[in-house]
Amino acid sequence: MFDNKSILITGGTGSFGHKYTKTILERYKPKRLIILSRDELKQFEMQQVFNAPCMRYFLGDVRDGDRMMQAFRDVDYVIHAAAIKQVPAAEYNPMECIKTNIYGAENVIKAAIANKVKRVIALSTDKAAGPINLYGATKLASDKLFVAANNMVGEGTTRFSAVRYGNVVGSRGSVVPFFKGLIEDGATSLPITHPDMTRFWISLQDGVDFVLTNFARMQGGEIFVPKIPSVRITDLAEACGPGLKHEIVGIRPGEKLHEIMCPGDDSHHTIEFDDHFVITPSITFFGKDIDYSKNLLGEKGKSVPMGFEYHSGNNPDFLSIEQIKQLDEGKD
Repeated sequence: MFDNKSILITGGTGSFGHKYTKTILERYKPKRLIILSRDELKQFEMQQVFNAPCMRYFLGDVRDGDRMMQAFRDVDYVIHAAAIKQVPAAEYNPMECIKTNIYGAENVIKAAIANKVKRVIALSTDKAAGPINLYGATKLASDKLFVAANNMVGEGTTRFSAVRYGNVVGSRGSVVPFFKGLIEDGATSLPITHPDMTRFWISLQDGVDFVLTNFARMQGGEIFVPKIPSVRITDLAEACGPGLKHEIVGIRPGEKLHEIMCPGDDSHHTIEFDDHFVITPSITFFGKDIDYSKNLLGEKGKSVPMGFEYHSGNNPDFLSIEQIKQLDEGKD
C-alpha cells in the first residue's frame, strides 16, 4: 500500500525513524519518504545513511502549525513520532512537554485534515494508560486528540489512529544503553530503581512492523496495543552485566513500579485479537457506525472480560535472562 505513495514521519531522525526508513526502503518503492524534524545535525547524519532518490529531509517543529501545513502537502500517510519522551525532563520542564506533545499533536491533526492525508498513526506509550507523570498525561491527551480527530474530518477521508507499546530495546535514552555505558566505564554495580519493577519490552523492528500493519487494519479511532513480553528490571540488569551487584536507588520522579497498556477502566472498550488488543473510542463518531471487532484485514476479535487489565506485572509472557540477551543482540 506504500508503493508510489508519499509518507512522512515527524520526529523522523529518532531510533524509530531510522528503523522505519530502512524497512520502507527495503520493502516498498515510495514516491517520497519525508523525514521531518527540528535538528539539522541529526538530519545531516541520517542523510549519510539514507539518501535514496525518494528521500526528503524537512526541517520543522510540530509546534509550528504553519510549517506543518507546508510539510503535509500531497502526503498520503503520516506517522507522528515527534515527542518529548524523557519522564524526568518532562517533570522539570512541564510546559515544554505540553507544547510539543499536545499542541504539536493538534498541529499535526489540523495539517493532515487540511491537506487530505489518507491515514495518520500517532505513536503513544504505555505511560499514557493511567498516567502518573506529565509525559504520560500529555500522551493520553494526544491519544484523545487523535481519536476525536475522526469526528473533525466531516465528509473527508482522513483517518486517525494511535499505536501504544512499551519500552523499545536499545532505543536512545533507554536503560540498556545506559547500563552498557556504565559497564564500559568500569562500573562494579548497576543502579536498580526497585527490585520488583517490570516493563513491557519490544524490539524496534517489531514496533515498526506493528505500525505498518495497522495502516492496513485501521478504520479510524482505534488505539492499537501489541501483545508483547515483559521483563524484570533485575533480569535486565543481569543480562547486561552478568554477576554485577545491584544498587537500589529508588523509583525516579514520575515512574511506576509496573506499566499498564490496557487499563481495567477501559475494559468495556477493549477488544482482543490474536496478537494485539484494540481500545475502541469512548465517543460515538457522527454519521459513522464502525464495527471494531473486525478490522480491514478481516481479522476478528472479541471483547475482553469486564475489569481486564493488560499489565506488565501480571503479563503471562516474561522474558528470561537468556531471551533478553538474544533480543538485545538482534535489535538491529
